[in-house]
Amino acid sequence: MAKYEQLIPDFIEFVKVNTRSDANSSTIPSANRETAFLNHLQTKLTQMGLKDVHTNEQSGYVFATLPANIDYSTPVVGFISHIDTADFNSENIQPQFVKNYDGESVIKLDKAGKYNLDPTIFPNLRNYKGDTLITSDGTTLLGADDKSGVAEIIAAVNYLMNHPEIKHGELKLGFGPDEEIGTGANHFDVKDFGADVAYTVDGGPEGDLNYETFNAADAKIKVQGTNVHPSDAKGVMVNSLQVAMDFHNQLPAADRPEKTDNRQGFFHVYAFNGTVDASEIDYIIRDHDREKFEARKQLVKDIVNQLNQQYGANTVSLDMHDEYYNMGEVVAANPEVVDIAEQAMKNVGVKPNIFAVRGGTDGSKISFMGLPTPNIFAGGENMHGRFEFVSERVMEKATDVIVEIAKLYAAK
Repeated sequence: MAKYEQLIPDFIEFVKVNTRSDANSSTIPSANRETAFLNHLQTKLTQMGLKDVHTNEQSGYVFATLPANIDYSTPVVGFISHIDTADFNSENIQPQFVKNYDGESVIKLDKAGKYNLDPTIFPNLRNYKGDTLITSDGTTLLGADDKSGVAEIIAAVNYLMNHPEIKHGELKLGFGPDEEIGTGANHFDVKDFGADVAYTVDGGPEGDLNYETFNAADAKIKVQGTNVHPSDAKGVMVNSLQVAMDFHNQLPAADRPEKTDNRQGFFHVYAFNGTVDASEIDYIIRDHDREKFEARKQLVKDIVNQLNQQYGANTVSLDMHDEYYNMGEVVAANPEVVDIAEQAMKNVGVKPNIFAVRGGTDGSKISFMGLPTPNIFAGGENMHGRFEFVSERVMEKATDVIVEIAKLYAAK
């Protein structure tokens, strides 16, 4: 019998439900399907016997409490995961099991063999020799990001409830919407959650532990052109497409995602639309270093000003806003939250892999709300697409880490 009897059945149940968030929505949560799933979780947590299970109206999060089984004071520890999936087909997900994977074979996802998990393309598969892998059927994503985290938190808490001999302080659970569209933690209610420290269970492979993220901004450049017939264009036409390209070409050519790694920042153009008359070009701006981040934003402003001087006032307009900051600034003042996670991993036989993540987590925003929230692994690989997979063994290890974190805080 598996140590965490409901871990995999819960995970399979969860991923079969479409909870994709909607970037074009202004509601909280952004999609009714998310609300329905969160309501289902609220019922499940109540039936488990957890306390103070409720939906926070401000954020859409479902919160729950596992009371302490000790009579002395310890920090209140929170565990957080998001329930939405990325912008990829999430309807009619059909999880598939690959038992005792040999680490070398090509895994055929669909019957026709159009989509395959091939170790020559995805060498990370070789790390899972002997494991049972869970994949999609190639037509959808799997949803391990972050249904694996949801299932692991629930499995860990259920295990603690069934093993009262394991001492722990008060634990808080939080399951929220809209992480994949970047708005999920915007309205997170730290006071209602009630934790002193927290962890998002939303990382990738075994051992991942992240407490540094990018600083992030979004920039939308709009260009208003002057469209006349090409035969009469000299000295009159302002081709908005050309101006937009001029803007892009003044950014450092090497500072792109496909040319950077580790702590190197970038400008990433993710949308370019328009005509001679009007165009829009959209960017995300990233850097781990706050000063370099601010310099990148200033460069964007400087190029906009230069183009307006060249082509006329108000030819180019800029809408730029910060999205999140490097939570390392907050966690550095609370090193214990990382130290305990690192020790928990070592205690259960997991080698910690601590690195600055090239992205952000809900913990990025929550940390700056006053709740230090590093990110620990949940197991998913190749996330956000049809080639996503997760190992049952790694999901069990992630659950072990959650249980161990609870134990370590109680031992202090």
